[in-house]
Amino acid sequence: MRWLIASLIAALAFGAQSDTTGTFDYYVLSLSWSPNWCALQGDARGSDQCDERHDHGWILHGLWPQYESGFPDYCQTSERAPSRQMTAGMADIMGTSGLAWHQWKKHGTCAGLSAAQYFDTSREAYARINRPEILRRLSEPVRIAPQVVEQAFLEANPDLRPDQITITCRDGHIQEARICLTRALEPRQCGRDVIRDCSAKNALFTPIR
Repeated sequence: MRWLIASLIAALAFGAQSDTTGTFDYYVLSLSWSPNWCALQGDARGSDQCDERHDHGWILHGLWPQYESGFPDYCQTSERAPSRQMTAGMADIMGTSGLAWHQWKKHGTCAGLSAAQYFDTSREAYARINRPEILRRLSEPVRIAPQVVEQAFLEANPDLRPDQITITCRDGHIQEARICLTRALEPRQCGRDVIRDCSAKNALFTPIR
């Protein structure tokens, strides 16, 4: 019994140490197709992100510190939480200040950066990836294979390889493009737990509002 208790304590201690801020292997840049998110969740929430005046396409869902397997979240950090002005300043690429705040709490605290540095890094990562212009030209909802979306990203980003991006689906809709980046924000191979492409033959892709 003593051996079992000691083993459990050691396991808990290891788990606590594994999510140390600044200790991770690479980033996952997650881009969400805003019209689909609005159709599935945002409209029901009355989210300002879904107002037609914004013209949102691929928004920044988040920049996530990642281990080679698994990821840290909600890390303890001595960095000050972002101000309302700071999170509001990310709404142009994240849709809402609320998403920016949530991403800081869950993922940004694990990056080993101040809130300002984390958001600056997130904006830089977002800017480094070309979002396929052709997907913004749709005028009607279409059902397309997730591989078509992936190929559009590969053509828009010649340095990107198929093992560095994955397309996810949710409830029959294209959901996100997730791109793996080094800590220096260069494309790199994704871990096995990240490369889990949508298995649907096709999924709904709705046009920009």
